Amino acid sequence: MTLRLSDDEADALRRRAAFESRSMQDVAKQAVREYVENHSRRDLLENVLDAELPRYAEALERLGK
Repeated sequence: MTLRLSDDEADALRRRAAFESRSMQDVAKQAVREYVENHSRRDLLENVLDAELPRYAEALERLGK
């Protein structure tokens, strides 16, 4: 896989990697892992809410009054 970054993105990644004394590749790989993990959790939560919320809609509506 080839990742093409703008000059600004590459500079920001280079600075961050230098600050953390890590390679640019390590920083980018960690960013991808965190992105996938965070979005996977959000998608799972949204699916659960979509499936379960209707069951409790009436009770939630009453609690909101």
